[in-house]
Amino acid sequence: MANVKVFNMSGSEVGTIDLSDDIFAVEVNTHVMHQAVVQYLANQRQGTQSALTRAEVRGGGRKPWRQKDTGRARQGSIRSPQWTGGGVVFAPKPRDYSFKLNKKVKRLALKSALSSKVNDNKLIVVDDITVNAKTKEMAKVMDSLKVNKALLVLEAGNDNAVLAARNLPTVKTASVGTINVYDILKYDSLVVTKEAVKKIEEVYA
Repeated sequence: MANVKVFNMSGSEVGTIDLSDDIFAVEVNTHVMHQAVVQYLANQRQGTQSALTRAEVRGGGRKPWRQKDTGRARQGSIRSPQWTGGGVVFAPKPRDYSFKLNKKVKRLALKSALSSKVNDNKLIVVDDITVNAKTKEMAKVMDSLKVNKALLVLEAGNDNAVLAARNLPTVKTASVGTINVYDILKYDSLVVTKEAVKKIEEVYA
């Protein structure tokens, strides 16, 4: 069973906590983590890009010059793709880029990401984060924990901490239900409260 230190907001060690091997000590599977990241990024795409094909561009109904005897290449329309102002070949159209992953694959990817943070000593457990909704207070906590680019996982209802962290460009907050593989891997450190650790073990067991 993995055992990590627990810190307070001042950065002092106040104890240890045992982490569930089923979640924080699984064999890291980079393939499923890659799949989860690709799915996350694909699902973020709006898919609203659009361009006009030669059938949709205005104009070009008349043949620009006769077929033969001009010395120039034959042309059927001034709105063909090779003309300036012509249509686009295989023009992009609005589409849905999202796709689904099996629930077991998504869960394994999340466990692998969490386990990788434990293996790299990048998982920091804090006994509690109680601050006013002030950015400088959260910045002081991050400095005390000696983290810069961090994903902060909080228990439900800790609204002041969310407000205090939202103006820190290198800190992102998440609840237990919204954590994802992309964010866990993107940020250098994973800062989790003790209450959130318990909730993660309950939800993803």
